[in-house]
Amino acid sequence: MHQKGHYGAALVAYAPVVFILTALGYTTLGVLGGAVVVGGAMLPDVDQRIPGVKHRGPTHTVWFALAVGAVAGVGGLLLGTSRGVLAALGTGLFGAVVGTLAVVAHILADVLTPTGVRPFAPVHGEKYTLDVVTAANPIANYALLVIGVVVAGVAVAGGLALSG
Repeated sequence: MHQKGHYGAALVAYAPVVFILTALGYTTLGVLGGAVVVGGAMLPDVDQRIPGVKHRGPTHTVWFALAVGAVAGVGGLLLGTSRGVLAALGTGLFGAVVGTLAVVAHILADVLTPTGVRPFAPVHGEKYTLDVVTAANPIANYALLVIGVVVAGVAVAGGLALSG
């Protein structure tokens, strides 16, 4: 998929998280996390700018997702230290979830394409593809973006209704 499609996939993947956070009264944190997930949605495609790294190779794996989650988790941990141990652990966990989810959403969107991905390489080299649309299909990319915006919006609205 292209950028707009990846943004939409990130919003769909993040919707359950923002719903829970909003329902618990953490709307600002939920929206901030959504911005981070969308902001990181294109991170796996950094491989296109690194000579010698195959596109949809190492940066399109669960291992990369976990590494990004670990880095974001440490960042969250450091951000939360000024507010105490529990806050640091909470923001660290939140950072890990958001970082991991940004990459996982990207991988899942690429599964829609004929090229697919090998998310468990090099441990397991099987290619996963649903072969639904080409990555360059503008209708599919815009549709995924619209779906993401709608799903995330419904999640926020539902969370707000529950928090009451």
